[in-house]
Amino acid sequence: MKNKLTLLLLFLSCATFAQDGAPASPYYNDMDWNLTGMALKSALATKITTTHTNYLTYSQVWNATQVTDLDPANSNNVLLLYGFSSNTCPSSPTDDKDHRSRDKFSNGGSSSCEWNREHVYAKALASPPLDDGGASDAGEDAHHLRASDVDRNNDRSSEKFAAGSGNSGDITSTTWYPGDEWKGDVARMMMYMYLHYGSQCLPINVGVGNPVANDTDMIDLFLQWNAEDPVSEYEDNRNTYHGNTANTYAQGNRNPFIDNPYLATVIWGGPAAENRWPTIFLSSENFDLATLVNVYPNPTNNNTIFVSSPSSLKEMVVYNINGQVVQEVKNPNTISSQTYQISNLNSGFYMIKVASENATITKKIIVN
Repeated sequence: MKNKLTLLLLFLSCATFAQDGAPASPYYNDMDWNLTGMALKSALATKITTTHTNYLTYSQVWNATQVTDLDPANSNNVLLLYGFSSNTCPSSPTDDKDHRSRDKFSNGGSSSCEWNREHVYAKALASPPLDDGGASDAGEDAHHLRASDVDRNNDRSSEKFAAGSGNSGDITSTTWYPGDEWKGDVARMMMYMYLHYGSQCLPINVGVGNPVANDTDMIDLFLQWNAEDPVSEYEDNRNTYHGNTANTYAQGNRNPFIDNPYLATVIWGGPAAENRWPTIFLSSENFDLATLVNVYPNPTNNNTIFVSSPSSLKEMVVYNINGQVVQEVKNPNTISSQTYQISNLNSGFYMIKVASENATITKKIIVN
């Protein structure tokens, strides 16, 4: 009875998915979280583009940054991207460009004790290059403009991001490591820029890494950084500000990869990132099976469904809405190329549990 009740609750949770399993923010209320891969990428791109309703001028980014980039430990300061030293400015011996926090009103660009606006997606690496003189270009998008020490910003210049460890700095004369504290921030910003601005801001043009299997414009470097460096309170704060249209310098849109880094895993695969919505997404150990197994046609009109999988399945079990086992197949035989058939299903709603050697997933099916 306990197993039947558990399955029934699982069935109902799938049926009421959008209402009961959605993220806390109403921003995502109309999203279909059954999407994966490129379909989810496209849906999120539409979401962040259509909700970007307030286009900031480059000058207004100063005002936004003085609010969004505040140091959680000191609201009089902003955090400086790539910084790592806790010293204050000026320092002795001088290491001013290494600071991670500075007075929020020390913005400018002419001295080593000031901070300016770093284009994390470097302007020159975009195609076409980013422009910060208008009010509708990626060059003014505050989601990738961060407070940065003037000199450290110049040090990075237009170097591509590359693998490294420790504090920020040059890897080669043309590559840059953002630092252990900041690499996840960078990865999530690059993913956002790619979804919002498409071919203008390809990840492969701003970082050094291997293209991923389902999207040759994305590189494994950013997926790795996204998984290794979880979201900070600082990232959450700036994302919340820009997602609230009531705020003066808010853009109206959010960075979905800050809200849930696991979205990148669902889209591109790679190492499993932090899943901040565990009631929505399957655990990482079942992710591969969930994305690779296909149940079709669904709905079906002829009382038969097919299950395709790139590897051999150990078990398929079909349950009705009451949690009763309707059909159970152990070590099923394939029709061809790991395709399995289940027939003689009456009209109604079912759940099918599919198990491989190391993982199990459950999907809803409808028989008309």
